Amino acid sequence: MAVPRLFASHDDRDLVRAERDVREAFTGLDLDLRALAAVSNIFRVATAVRNHMEHDILEEHDLSWSAFTTLFVLRVWGEMDARSLAAEAGVTAATLTGVMKTLEGRQLLKRRSDSTDGRRVVVSVTAKGRTIVDEVMPAFNRHERLVTQALTDDELDDLARNLRVILRTVDAIDL
Repeated sequence: MAVPRLFASHDDRDLVRAERDVREAFTGLDLDLRALAAVSNIFRVATAVRNHMEHDILEEHDLSWSAFTTLFVLRVWGEMDARSLAAEAGVTAATLTGVMKTLEGRQLLKRRSDSTDGRRVVVSVTAKGRTIVDEVMPAFNRHERLVTQALTDDELDDLARNLRVILRTVDAIDL
């Protein structure tokens, strides 16, 4: 059996076939297949968009998705402790440590010990890091629009709203 291209298909039939194959593979199990399809598609879209953005936009600036997200978070919300930054950037503390080392070496961010708690690391974006984010954002946003161009403005609003509902639900479960 040929495996449909789950993450890079240009043919909706492949994606629907993949969902059908999953459904058939788990026949007899008590599964919520609508939820499975929804979450699988969230994962597929996130993976496809991330790969597209890294290849078409971020690679030119020698940035990984995690590095860009880290700089973006600092650019928008300013200085913060490393634990909060990891959570906001959606990476583990270990991943953030490596990302910070790389970005600090490129003088895109700086770290310092908290003056009141030396165990705590505070991170901020440098002027050079801010400039990189500001240079990347127009192209990044053009590609955000490109990958969502098949949706109307109302559909985009609905999608964003529904994804926020899922995020709040996940946050509530993880308490």
